[in-house]
Amino acid sequence: MGDLTKNISRHELICKCGACSFTVLDHEEVIGIVQGACDYFAEKYQVDRVKLVITSAARCTNHNKSIGSKDNSMHARACAIDHQIFVDNVQIPTKEVAKYYDAHFGDRLGIGTYDSFVHVDSRNIKARW
Repeated sequence: MGDLTKNISRHELICKCGACSFTVLDHEEVIGIVQGACDYFAEKYQVDRVKLVITSAARCTNHNKSIGSKDNSMHARACAIDHQIFVDNVQIPTKEVAKYYDAHFGDRLGIGTYDSFVHVDSRNIKARW
């Protein structure tokens, strides 16, 4: 399906329900935000490219409900990406990734820090969890 950026492919952003084609491409801003983090960490750790693993992106309403997510989920609005970033197969700590987003986009993003992944969304207001 093709690469959108150095680290993000189109197929990674489509709802995982298997029955629709709902995608984050409807909100390209969050794609640039996540790619910016990949570029930042590649430069910081002096590697050509980090490994980005997208665990969840857009979710259609049915899929969002089926996994028990809230109706107002940013994933259902196609403007959120849950992800992990790795350098040489070692995951960058989620708190470090979240700190990058907070420092560069402060009041514009929703940022959720979990043990194994970071949620980032382009809601245009500050939200943290």
